[in-house]
Amino acid sequence: MSVLNLFKKSGSGTAPAYLVVGLGNPGREYAETRHNAGFIAIDHLAESLGVSITNAKFHALIGRGEIGGKSVLLMKPQTMMNGSGVAVSEAASFYKIPLDHVIILCDDISLAPGKIRVRRRGSDGGQRGLRSIIGCLGSEEIPRVKIGVGERPNREYDLADWVLGKIPPADRKAIDERLDDVCGAVTLLLDGKTEEAMSRYNG
Repeated sequence: MSVLNLFKKSGSGTAPAYLVVGLGNPGREYAETRHNAGFIAIDHLAESLGVSITNAKFHALIGRGEIGGKSVLLMKPQTMMNGSGVAVSEAASFYKIPLDHVIILCDDISLAPGKIRVRRRGSDGGQRGLRSIIGCLGSEEIPRVKIGVGERPNREYDLADWVLGKIPPADRKAIDERLDDVCGAVTLLLDGKTEEAMSRYNG
């Protein structure tokens, strides 16, 4: 069975047991920037579910769905990247979602465009959204799927300018070609199969 066939809409009667968060900055001016790779990925996941991430709650836009029979809340924080932890902590607290049921999708400038890396835990690695989430939740024990957007051409290139720069067409194509794999990694993480997700999709 295709990974995408595991996804379906979910009613609002059951509290979500999992939280999947795509990181990015709200606003049209940021829509196609490297820092919004998490938004791009969560939008693809939502489209696969037939879900719209349009309801405003927890300082975020949210949508509900099921993946492999598990009730999932999809989230796009609207706090700007550096405040992502506010939205995530509010939702996790409200629904009493444990840390290992929170999955973060975010950009990573240390990975080539289209490369993905699944991690069970870890530091923020300089990603400001992850830093905010780790700070608000008080733990690094948060699963994440990192999406490569490419390194700066040199160390002198301003980091903010790089991550807020538009994704070149060739890099966007490389990212788009891996979005189904991001969905596959999320599905395995929801099943608690982190090692399998890392073995299958990392590298």
